[in-house]
Amino acid sequence: MLATTTKLFDHNRYWAECYGTAPFLPMSKAEMETLGWDSCDIIIVTGDAYVDHPSFGMAIIGRLLEAQGFRVGIISQPDWRSKEAFEVLGEPNLFFGVAAGNMDSMINRYTAERKRRSDDAYTAGGMGGSRPDRCTIVYSQRCKEAYTHVPVVLGGIEASLRRVAHYDYWQDSVRNSILVDAHADLLVYGNAERAIVEVAHRLGRGEQIDKIDNVRGTAFLRKNTPVDWWEIDSTRIDRPGKIDHIINPYINTQEMDSCEKQRRATANPVQGEEKILRFVPDARKNRDKTVIRLPSAQKVQRDPVLYAHANRVLHLETNPGNARALVQQHGEMDLWLNAPAQPLSTEEMDYVFGLPYARIPHPCYEDNKIPAYEMIRFSVNIMRGCFGGCTFCSITEHEGRIIQNRSEESILSEIEEIRDKVPGFTGVISDLGGPTANMYRIACKSREIEAACRLPSCVYPGICKNLNTDHSALIQLYRKARSLPGVKKVLIASGLRYDLAIEDPDYVRELVTHHVGGYLKIAPEHTEDAPLSKMMKPGISSYDRFKELFEKYSKEAGKEQYLIPYFIAAHPGTTDEDMVNLAVWLKRYGFKADQVQAFYPTPMATATAMYYSGKNPLRKIGYKSDQVESIKSAEKRQLHKAFLRYHDPANWRLLHDALTAMGRVDLIGDGPGHLIPASQPREQEYKAPRRKNTQQSHQKRTAKGRVLTQHTGLPPRKSGS
Repeated sequence: MLATTTKLFDHNRYWAECYGTAPFLPMSKAEMETLGWDSCDIIIVTGDAYVDHPSFGMAIIGRLLEAQGFRVGIISQPDWRSKEAFEVLGEPNLFFGVAAGNMDSMINRYTAERKRRSDDAYTAGGMGGSRPDRCTIVYSQRCKEAYTHVPVVLGGIEASLRRVAHYDYWQDSVRNSILVDAHADLLVYGNAERAIVEVAHRLGRGEQIDKIDNVRGTAFLRKNTPVDWWEIDSTRIDRPGKIDHIINPYINTQEMDSCEKQRRATANPVQGEEKILRFVPDARKNRDKTVIRLPSAQKVQRDPVLYAHANRVLHLETNPGNARALVQQHGEMDLWLNAPAQPLSTEEMDYVFGLPYARIPHPCYEDNKIPAYEMIRFSVNIMRGCFGGCTFCSITEHEGRIIQNRSEESILSEIEEIRDKVPGFTGVISDLGGPTANMYRIACKSREIEAACRLPSCVYPGICKNLNTDHSALIQLYRKARSLPGVKKVLIASGLRYDLAIEDPDYVRELVTHHVGGYLKIAPEHTEDAPLSKMMKPGISSYDRFKELFEKYSKEAGKEQYLIPYFIAAHPGTTDEDMVNLAVWLKRYGFKADQVQAFYPTPMATATAMYYSGKNPLRKIGYKSDQVESIKSAEKRQLHKAFLRYHDPANWRLLHDALTAMGRVDLIGDGPGHLIPASQPREQEYKAPRRKNTQQSHQKRTAKGRVLTQHTGLPPRKSGS
């Protein structure tokens, strides 16, 4: 039975609470001695520079565990080439917590074209190279080398999105769960505050790590399914086609009948095949004691259709209100995923964001700036989660689709703290948002319906009739925030769900009148229905309606403001013709892209399953079901990106040849209706806008001539853990 949910602040504090609060979580033995510590109870190893701010995962988890009474140390960006760097704080009394940081380490280090980046926004000085590839795996193994018997608990975005067998874009193959490859003891997924606090207290009470198997939001390895649990074969929930000879849809793995034993004895099964299920009439009735068996890691590695099937079932089991545990065989062991943790209440969210963060980087970095911190130091996270369900994005897989909100009082208090304590504050809050700017306090009208729902999105293919789209709470928050003494401007820079915003024109008016700093970035992603349906994004008509309201209210306010749309090239389901039509749309409305981004297949995303398998997990998977074509060759990806930069002379030859081959020579010529000129333009005819060192000129330049495409699949910058 899963453990009962306990509020974060209701746990009995660990005995070490007597040491009080540290100005910064210590990163050296000298800091520990200053605090009077002889050891750390928990050591967090992270791939990011340590910034004591609630936009950084290590700070949230570290401060939360400190508030529970534990002594928490930080090892930030250690030299991974030997174990010595993992011994600098000594042996932790309870466990190592290992995380790659606020980004998956492979996305952090490589572009969508698999080229190594030279920069790293989460490193002091901004230079790349301070963390290894797949750093969660490397860090975990070094921790085990340093102190073999100390438990290692994985967390963060990298572990969360690699918790099952997953497609890895950089190897172009399916890898095992990261828990298996890292040789760690436990994995906590999602933001994980609830899970990590429960695990820490149980280890503090003397429990063994291998006995902690009933905490929601965790993954671990075991050899057999317990006798009081029942398994359901995933292919009976969402049948991809004939796979194995399975007599019945359910079994108890500890109690197979004699007929099944005889069949297995004579079938000469391939090593690594799954256990088979025996029929149990009441197996579906007790969700807390039911587990769904996914195809094994070995099977999804050799069969892309089964990979797509497993991905679909996993996403169907993400609602904390109805999700069941999942199990996937990895060799001789079973990877077990408990159901997701229950979302944090507003009271708990306030507790987490009200912890005593210093709100600045650790002093050890001195004057070396950390770009990610510079970007968010004057921003405030007001919520978590997203019910949009965009297939290329990882927010839902990590944070969940149920919106978790902070109270007005908590948010306003943080703004005042920024005003009073953060160096360099000029009166401008750079962002008041979260994963999505306008989902604050928006939820299903019925908790019962919400708890039972398995739909991947509340806003696609249209706004759900059960969704409350009232933005009045957010409007009230905006008004109170901008009226605080010392606050001159409150900007909204988080991703805006414009199809949701147009349901409440009063919100659009408030946003446009008071909270747009010259331009507003939104993400229609494409103009054509075929790729949009694979993204689970609304049609371009929703963008047109929002644009109409945006321009109307900007004019009423007497402001010159612009929309900057983001687009994705080479997303699964996108054809050359789709990109031509998008380019024509851009030309018609005068948009010229300065930078573009191609689709980036990130672990566990639904669009990544499309990319790898050629199937659409948004529908039932079958070997004969519709094929989803994906652009995989470097040449084709370059072409799709070139269509977004149709105006660049460097792309002329590529586009000219492609349009000619496609029979679209009607788009080649020197008239206003043509996409590219008839002859190769000279480089000097294309001049990039001059860059002036003022924010105002930057805004106007960006608004009048640039389209930036979304860097897909990344966690939100203010994602907690």
